[in-house]
Amino acid sequence: MRNVYHDELDGLVQTLVEMTQLAESAITRATTALLDGDRELAETVISADTRIDSLQRDLEERAVRVLARQSPVATDLRVVVTALRMSSSLERMGDLARHVAKLARLRYPDLVVPAEMRSTILQMGQVAERIVAKAGSVIAGRDVRRAAEMELDDDEMDRLHRVVFEQLLARTWDHPTEVAVDLTLCSRYYERFADHAVSVAKSVVFLVTGSHDEDVAAQTV
Repeated sequence: MRNVYHDELDGLVQTLVEMTQLAESAITRATTALLDGDRELAETVISADTRIDSLQRDLEERAVRVLARQSPVATDLRVVVTALRMSSSLERMGDLARHVAKLARLRYPDLVVPAEMRSTILQMGQVAERIVAKAGSVIAGRDVRRAAEMELDDDEMDRLHRVVFEQLLARTWDHPTEVAVDLTLCSRYYERFADHAVSVAKSVVFLVTGSHDEDVAAQTV
């Protein structure tokens, strides 16, 4: 019976890892669709988001069953609670990748990103891809040290977010208001994507250490 119980807990973790993989694929393809004006690729991102949504609902149902049947305590309880939190963040990350893809679809056949801003948006996509990949390894390995590293990736995303606004407010900016609005939204999507990944990392730290205090948690590593 205990083996079945722990298999259920392991299953929650495996689902979370799968969600990170899907979110990584989504943001990678969404970035390509955005920069290349690829409507068909954008459509694949939009339609594939239902899979992440489905996994979240399934995980929630299984987590509730574990709580009802097993009444977990201590670390096992934290596994269930943090799984619910992380699945919500990962589902939102999938939504944000979908939003990026929808921008690409909305403006097709025009490009959303002007030539002078392609490098910045590409870097945001690369940071997003990197941080969600790390989130997957952090969940799978309960890796507190790697979780802490994700703050640096988030700092880089925040820097790029500021760069976008600096470019939009520069005197040399000569694109229509519509373009500025699209880029503001786009940058915000990437920035929030990274924030949710960091939220996942913090949940793993709580799972391992039992503390929300980052200083206390760091001392236990």
